[in-house]
Amino acid sequence: MKKELEKVPFRNKGGRIPKSDPAVFRYTVRLNAVENTRFLSLFEQSGMQIKAHFIVSRIFNEEFKVIKIDKNAVDYYTRLTTLYGQFRSVGVNYNQVVKELHSNFSEKKALAFLYKLERLTVELVETNQKIIELTKEFEKKWLQKSV
Repeated sequence: MKKELEKVPFRNKGGRIPKSDPAVFRYTVRLNAVENTRFLSLFEQSGMQIKAHFIVSRIFNEEFKVIKIDKNAVDYYTRLTTLYGQFRSVGVNYNQVVKELHSNFSEKKALAFLYKLERLTVELVETNQKIIELTKEFEKKWLQKSV
């Protein structure tokens, strides 16, 4: 019988490994509606995921980063990126049109079409310059520069 007990392997009870320094102390704070709204706005600005960590960092004056995402700026740059993609596709199409004009039309007709295309291209360049100016103005006025 003793030999059978010696052969039985040690069984682990399972479960989570206990922490070396568990947080066992709990405090309760009650906030009114105004204070709760202010607390939630500060919590959202901190970018933290857990309210308890936010409260502990505020109590012990630990530094935390505040990340503000301006949705208008994100939307502006998304649309600007889309517009840039369209400019690139216009450039590719421009090259293809010029090739086709030279290969399929007489010199005189090709030059007439190229003249019209050139005027539209000048308008496109002016529009692009206005977009660049507006972007610089937007960056200067609304975006913070990181130091």
